[in-house]
Amino acid sequence: MSEDLRQRASDVMANAYVPYSNFKVGAALRGVSGTIYAGCNVENVAYPEGTCAEAGAIAAMVAAGETEFTEAYVIAGSPMPVTPCGGCRQKLAEFGKADVPVTMATASGVEQVMVLSELLPGAFGRAHMEG
Repeated sequence: MSEDLRQRASDVMANAYVPYSNFKVGAALRGVSGTIYAGCNVENVAYPEGTCAEAGAIAAMVAAGETEFTEAYVIAGSPMPVTPCGGCRQKLAEFGKADVPVTMATASGVEQVMVLSELLPGAFGRAHMEG
């Protein structure tokens, strides 16, 4: 894990818009180019119409023209590391290979690392669509 990913995820977590849950999350992805893309969770009064931090980082990466990342860092304002939600696991699997490390962390520095295939075993993928 690179300190620059942790820093970007931490910085963007501070900007999370969470007036309902008060649960801030930040995510940073390193694109194949080395560029870091970040996102934070954004809530909406019409639950569940918010956006997860991981989805925001993916959107920033795709908007910049990249479609693959090599590592991810997700940080949350929680007492223990939080895994990405199921939907975000599938989104991450769309743009990262099975062996991509995902570091999940707390603001106090507790970290847990898993690879995408551990987070989403049996992931639905492009091969399922070919026929």
